Amino acid sequence: MSNPKRIAAADLDLSEFIRPGDQIISGQASGEPVTLTEAVVAQRATIGPVSVFLGLCLSESFQPAHADYIEFRSFGPMGASRALAKAGVLDISPIHYGQIHRYIEDGQIGCDVAFVLLSPPGPDGRHGFGLINDYIRSAMDKARVVIAEVNDQIPWVHAEGSPDMERITAIIETSRPPLTAVPARVGPVDEVIGRNVARYIEDGATLQIGMGAIPEAVARAIGDRRDLGFHSGMAGDFVVDLIEAGVITNARKAIDAGVSVTAVLLGRDKLYRFAERNPLIKLRPSWHTHDGDLHCLERFVSVNSALEVDLTGQIGAEETGGQIVSAIGGQPDLVRAGHRSPGGHSIIALPSTARGGMVSRIVRTLSGPVSTARSDVDVVVTEHGSADLRGQSLTERARALKAIADPEHLSGLG
Repeated sequence: MSNPKRIAAADLDLSEFIRPGDQIISGQASGEPVTLTEAVVAQRATIGPVSVFLGLCLSESFQPAHADYIEFRSFGPMGASRALAKAGVLDISPIHYGQIHRYIEDGQIGCDVAFVLLSPPGPDGRHGFGLINDYIRSAMDKARVVIAEVNDQIPWVHAEGSPDMERITAIIETSRPPLTAVPARVGPVDEVIGRNVARYIEDGATLQIGMGAIPEAVARAIGDRRDLGFHSGMAGDFVVDLIEAGVITNARKAIDAGVSVTAVLLGRDKLYRFAERNPLIKLRPSWHTHDGDLHCLERFVSVNSALEVDLTGQIGAEETGGQIVSAIGGQPDLVRAGHRSPGGHSIIALPSTARGGMVSRIVRTLSGPVSTARSDVDVVVTEHGSADLRGQSLTERARALKAIADPEHLSGLG
C-alpha cells in the first residue's frame, strides 16, 4: 500500500474500509486516535457489528450504550473503560502486557483493522509513533486495513523504528490537543509511603515506576539521588523533573545507556514538550520494556501497587469485591525482573487501608485472583513501614506484614 488514501476528517466513511465482524485494535492512552474512535462510534450502525480491543482509555469515545453494535474487549478496565466493565459490556482477557504483541502476531487477538495516531514527519522526514510505541506496531503489521490519524499537535518522539507507511490504507489529518493524564493528588499517606520506598532506591539504580499518587510521591522523595536510570512501561511528568534535576541520567545502565526508555508517554504538556525531538527519551515496544533485555539490568528497582496483599505475600492487583477493576498489566514481569536483578528490588507499595480506613489492604486471604506470585516479591511498603520478605518463611512473612498493617485492623488478621 504505497499510496495511502488521504481523506478529510469530515468526509471519512469507515464503511469503505471496515467490514461487519471486523476486529479493530486502537491505539491506547495518549496514543488514541480520537477522531477515529469517535467516528467508529458515530458510524457503528452503518458499519455493522464490530469488536474493538481497548487498552487504557483517556477519552470518552466509548460508552456502554455503544455496545449495541460494538463488542468491547480489553486486557483490563482502565480509565474510562471502567464504565464499560461496570455495565457488563467489557470482555476482559487476563494478559501480560508484554505479551499482547505476540498474541496479535499469532492471531489470538484478532486484528483486521488498526487505528493509529501518528505525529507529523520529524527530522528524519518520517512520521513518528507519537506518544506510544507499545503493541500498536504489531497491530499495524497484522491488520488488513490501517487507518492513521496524523495530528499536527502530537510531538515527534525518538522511537525504535518508525511507522511503515507502506502498511497504511488511509490517512486523515487533524489538529487537536493530545490526551493527557489526570493530575495525581499526593496526600500525606502517599508522601510517607514515597519516603519508605525511597530507602530502597540507591544511586545508580534503574527505576521502573507507574502512574498515580504513590509514584509521584516516590519521585519527590528521591531528589537527592544521582545517576538513576529509567526503564518503564509508562512515563509521567515527574520524569522531566528528575532528568532536569540530574537525578535520572541513565549513565550506568547496561542497555539503553543515556536514554530514558518507555513504551507510553502519559502526562501533560510539560512532558510532551520535553519529549519533542529530545534524544534523552526513547519509545520502545512493550516487549522490550516488559521482557526483552531486562535480565541485563543490574540494580533494577520495580515499584508497583496492589489492591491487596495477603499474609503470605501474594499480590492481588486486578479484582476486589468480586469486580475486576484493573489489568494485570506488566506487574508480574517487572516484579520478577526486579526480584532477580543483582542489587535490585521488587517493591509493592500501597496504603494499609481503603475506603477511608474501613478496610485493610493487608488481608488473610485475597478476595480475587493472585496477580503476582509471593515468590517474586521482595518488599511490601505501606505508610507503617516496610516488610522485607526475601528468604522469609510463611510464619515470618505473616509477622512482617502484620507489622505494616493498620493497627486498627490487626484483630482481623489472626
